[in-house]
Amino acid sequence: MDLLLPSEGLIFWMSLTFIIVFLILWKWGFPAIGNMIDERKKFIDESLAAAKEANEKLATIQQQGESILQEARAKQADILKEATATRAAIIAQAETKARNQGARMLDEAKAEIEAQKQAAINDIKKQVAELSVGIAEKILREKLNSDSSQEALIDKMLSEVK
Repeated sequence: MDLLLPSEGLIFWMSLTFIIVFLILWKWGFPAIGNMIDERKKFIDESLAAAKEANEKLATIQQQGESILQEARAKQADILKEATATRAAIIAQAETKARNQGARMLDEAKAEIEAQKQAAINDIKKQVAELSVGIAEKILREKLNSDSSQEALIDKMLSEVK
């Protein structure tokens, strides 16, 4: 029965030891454990607050990223519109320049053709005049072989002049 029921002395010393250990723990152990629990709770709360703040910052950054992306897309669209307009203007300018240059070249070609035509006409007139003079000279030489025919021609011309 001693195993199941301890003696009164044993109960006293066990109670006294329990109370001393409990008081020591109460004085130094429980406050240290409480402080560690409080510090751990504070660390966890701060970590949760920091995580919440980080999530909020991340959401803000994502919103800013989206707005920047939309802004970039809008600028890209504006640049494309501007490039298209510039391209159209350059094409129109090139077409106008080509038309003007073509018209100028056509006018120059017409002027060159006209100049060559006039030169050819003048050359033909010169040749005709030379041929006419040459033919007239040959005819006159044949007709005016004698002095009497020369004097008759001179008299005729003088009478026509008067």
